[in-house]
Amino acid sequence: MNAVLEQARPATREAAAAVAVRFTNVTKRLDERPVLRDISLEISSGEFVVLLGANGAGKSTLLKILVGLLPPCEGSVELYGRPMRNAEAATRRRFGFIGHQSMLYRDLSARENILFFARLHGVKDAAARTDEVLRTVGLFDRANDAAKTFSRGMTQRLSIARALVHNPDLILADEPFAGLDARSTEGLERLFARLHGDGRTIVMVNHDVAQSLRIARRVIVLSGGRIETDRPTLGLRADQVLAEVNGL
Repeated sequence: MNAVLEQARPATREAAAAVAVRFTNVTKRLDERPVLRDISLEISSGEFVVLLGANGAGKSTLLKILVGLLPPCEGSVELYGRPMRNAEAATRRRFGFIGHQSMLYRDLSARENILFFARLHGVKDAAARTDEVLRTVGLFDRANDAAKTFSRGMTQRLSIARALVHNPDLILADEPFAGLDARSTEGLERLFARLHGDGRTIVMVNHDVAQSLRIARRVIVLSGGRIETDRPTLGLRADQVLAEVNGL
């Protein structure tokens, strides 16, 4: 098994069952407009959770609060039992974030980009780790090519390599499939399946209901800043969930 993924396997059953994310009565207002309203939820280590909802439902805001890009107005957020407010570096290193922006340097090569972030996170043997993670996302043969020459799908894979290089326990992804063609989408689905199968916790914002039910194991539907649905994906129909997303 790939060494990058092997290191992510939970060491014990207790570790796998630990609570990775806890929101307690979280409320967020932007320009006095309520975006999240009294959100409470727990996500256990090893879960693959997808956040669904109409535009403006609060999905991306929830993810941004989780990674510390936005503070909650009320309530608390914990990552592996530690508060995210003023979180120490060791706590922040436990997640990797894939956002709408790749956060890559376009003029640098794939290897130079990942090596930079590996060193930024204090990764030991950063050069070897960089090559490992580039192999994981299928970009080792393009390692010396500038990021600006990559297709949308390749750029997304390189962004995932950036998010994985420090071996995080938790992967947070905001619309990672947006703008991808069918081939790139299939490849990215397989990559997420491998990561989840090897013990990573994944929390993903997505808009494709059918795809979400196929690849995730738990679905949370947000509506008007509140949790409308929170249940396993097993047995759910896409039309049923779509109706909940659209408030029908």
